[in-house]
Formats: sequence, C-alpha cells, structure tokens
Amino acid sequence: MTNPIIPSEGVLLGRARLPGFDYPRVVTVRGTDLVDITSKTAPLVRDITEMADPAAYVAAAEGDVVGSVHLVLANSWSGKSDENAPALLSPIDLHAVKAAGVTFVVSLLERVIEEQARGDKVKADLLRKDILGLIGTDLSQLVPGSETAMKVKQTLISRGVWSQYLEVGIGPDAEIFTKCQPMASVGYGADVGILPISEWNNPEPEVAMVVNSSGAIVGATLGNDVNLRDVEGRSALLLGKAKDNNASASLGPFIRLFDGAFTIETVKAADIALTVLGEDGFELTGVSNMSQISRSPESLVSSAIGDHHQYPDGLVLYLGTMFAPVKDRGGVGKGFTHKLGDVVSISTPSLGTLSNTVRLSTEAAPWTYGASHLLRDLASAGLL
Repeated sequence: MTNPIIPSEGVLLGRARLPGFDYPRVVTVRGTDLVDITSKTAPLVRDITEMADPAAYVAAAEGDVVGSVHLVLANSWSGKSDENAPALLSPIDLHAVKAAGVTFVVSLLERVIEEQARGDKVKADLLRKDILGLIGTDLSQLVPGSETAMKVKQTLISRGVWSQYLEVGIGPDAEIFTKCQPMASVGYGADVGILPISEWNNPEPEVAMVVNSSGAIVGATLGNDVNLRDVEGRSALLLGKAKDNNASASLGPFIRLFDGAFTIETVKAADIALTVLGEDGFELTGVSNMSQISRSPESLVSSAIGDHHQYPDGLVLYLGTMFAPVKDRGGVGKGFTHKLGDVVSISTPSLGTLSNTVRLSTEAAPWTYGASHLLRDLASAGLL
C-alpha cells in the first residue's frame, strides 16, 4: 500500500511560499486545507518549536486558508511550479541542521566497504562478502561502547579491518556532523543536488528529530541525507565535500509535532520506505527499520546538544539510515548510483512522503535567501 504524501492525522507544521509575501510563511494542515498561521507571536517555525507545547499552539492558532494542501503539494515540484501560486518549502528555518552517521549495522558495514574500496564498485562487492564472513557476530545486538563492543573492536583490529566508521558505529562516541547551514535545506518537490565529480552516490532515507534549544525533542520529519559515496570513500576527511553541497539536504513535507498520539516511541517503531524511479525505467525499493538503530534517538540528540554544545535556535538531527543500496545499475558489479532525473521518495505513514528529483548541485536552484534576508523581511513586515 502506498504511503500518503501527508499523514491522515496529527499536528503538522511547515513553511510555504505564498503569493504577495517576500518571505516564507508558517503553515499547518487542517483537513484538506493548508492554513497560514504566521503571526507576530510566532513569525518563525523556530519560535513555535521553542514553546512549552508546540502542538497545542499550532492546533489552536488562528489562520487563513491558503487553499487545498494537495494543490500546493502539486505546485511544489521544481520545474513545474507556478511562481504565482503557493508552494511548500523546507519546514524549518533558523534551526541548525545536523546529522548522525553510522547508526545502523548495515550503514556501518557499507562505510567500512567505502573506505576499503576507495570508490571501486567491483572491489566493494568483494569486500562486502569478506567482511560479513569476518565479523562473525550480529553487530546490531552490540551496545556501542560496551565491553562486548570493545572486544569486537580488538578482534577486527587484529585482522586488519579496523576503520574509523567502526569506531563511531560500536565505539563510545557517536558521529555528529553539520549537514547544511540554517535556511539551506530544501523541501518537498525540490531538486536535490549531487556534485558533478561524483560517479557513485545514493539517497539516505532518514527520520530527522526536531529539537528545541533546551534539548527537548518536540517533533519529527523525514529527510534525505544525500551522500556521495565515492567522495567520502576516498577519505573520511572529505565528509564535508560529500555531505554539504547545494540542495543536498532535503526535509519534509512537514514537521509532525509530538502530542498524545504521536511520540518518540512512534518514531522508534517506524519503517522508512525508499523508492527511486529513474527516467531510464530503473526502480529501487527498500525499507529502513528504526527498531534496528544501534543508538537511540535520545542518545543521539544528547550527543549533539548539551553542556558541551548549545543551539539557541534549536536543531534538526538526521538519525542515520540502515539502507545502503547495492542493486546493480548499468551493469553487473557496478552497484547503485543515481542518474540525473531520478525521483526519490521517502515515506512512512506517520510522517507522509518526501519526494525530490536528483539534479547536479551546480544546476539546482542556488541558495540565495539566508537568515539575514529572512529577518530583514520579517522586520519590514512588522513581525519582529
């Protein structure tokens, strides 16, 4: 059964481009309507996620009906959008955009393979078989940083297969990195970008936690942590080049705020489906089961924010993926990589569906509207 674009229930929060306004408007969904709830009390999504009860505020907020949410979704597709009609944007504004890596055993294995193969797809397939035979234990049952995990680490070191990816996968410290700058993420229907130099890349379907400045998780959304496997495989020090590029961070379609019916336990039980449809007729499907994550969402958030690091405007944290596509495309042993025009859809019933089209980062819409532009426009509108 196909997952809906937006969940059938819940308190949803997002942003939209609306005719007549020079700045993004804060919106929610009521029934089949998209409703503009921008106000002087909360001109930013950031302001709502800082509230004591964001879901209660959004549910009760007065607003104006923009139109059918399904028409707005249809108008949000890059290249097909009418500039004079409403369109969705990424659902966050001033939040920092962070990501956790190597949080699932399958992802961990693939990162080790990337490092060892150094971008060679054929070598990667051989290494995948060798390492699976070498490990000889179910790493998904390991508690990162535990005594047992450290024994596995020593075993792998003695066999010459240790890696910095295994260190963050089963060691005491999680990998937390910056995915993009505030205001740089893209939303439903937008193009997502890959660098022209990359010949081996893939989507990473993930849940992203929405966290306020005190470290409380207030909601969740879907994310595509676009990854350049060959670039990162050359060196872990190229993580920034592999991860943070124009249009490389997608979020949406909406934030679903926590309330009595939707909680962190819902997120932990979610199955995240991925579909890639190529213009060449290629189709890739897969599922990432949040129940198999090796570090809890709460522990990952604690690794990102706390006494050691503050975020005054809150943050969004991609939780990582277990899905590492290996289906051959373009020939036996060549593995999976994107082709331009691929439509990537990430979905789960509780959060809806996030869909984007793959383009080159150099050809996707440039990022030109930042925090300074937003704040000036809000001030000019009398909202600050």
